[in-house]
Amino acid sequence: MTAPRLRARLEGRVGPLPLHIELECGAGPLVVVGPNGAGKTSLLLLLLGALQPERGRIELGERVLFDSASGVDVPLEARELGYVPQHYALFPQLSVRENIEFALTSSGLAGPRAAVQERARAALADLQLEALAGRRAAALSGGEKQRVALARALSVRPRALLLDEPLAAFDIAARRLTRAFLASYLGRLAIPTIIVTHDAADAHALGQQIVVLEAGRSVQSGSWAELAAQPASDFVREFLRV
Repeated sequence: MTAPRLRARLEGRVGPLPLHIELECGAGPLVVVGPNGAGKTSLLLLLLGALQPERGRIELGERVLFDSASGVDVPLEARELGYVPQHYALFPQLSVRENIEFALTSSGLAGPRAAVQERARAALADLQLEALAGRRAAALSGGEKQRVALARALSVRPRALLLDEPLAAFDIAARRLTRAFLASYLGRLAIPTIIVTHDAADAHALGQQIVVLEAGRSVQSGSWAELAAQPASDFVREFLRV
């Protein structure tokens, strides 16, 4: 099955931030970079439906998620988007399995209890987390929490995935290992995946395509090599160190 494409054109303002963003993501990771305050996390929340732009359009495949011209605004829970926030937002008192089962039950898509348990088991197996199923989330390492949060987001079988600074909490050694895992896993996942990061090594390793935001505007997009060959701003030049 061909993966849907996630397309967005966002204009107007979100709070004090002016918006003029265009992006398109197919079956593979797209990385969003930019200086602090550029609107990277706001972009994910706009796609998710937690924030609303003044004007624009968001499409996932043939489905319109938001269109200011026609008044379409699909609610967050119906957008079929998986989301992993920067600090993972796991329930610390629940076990790994219970965290995933809670997400499935809350989604309203999992069906009876046996179906919830089977889908949770499958999500854990896919990310090689079966041995951690009974452990409380509070007792996990950073890398384990990151995988559990990813398993939880994917357990509801989203059509696209949004990751906000997935490696920000790691030290250098753990970051290198988890980056390699994410690059391999997301490359096989074959759904549109948008990753926000402030780290150049993460962007280089994870992004098939890169979009640069500055002050709420998408100022450049392309592969790492394309951006390096013709950087559009001082930020891009410094970020890529070219």
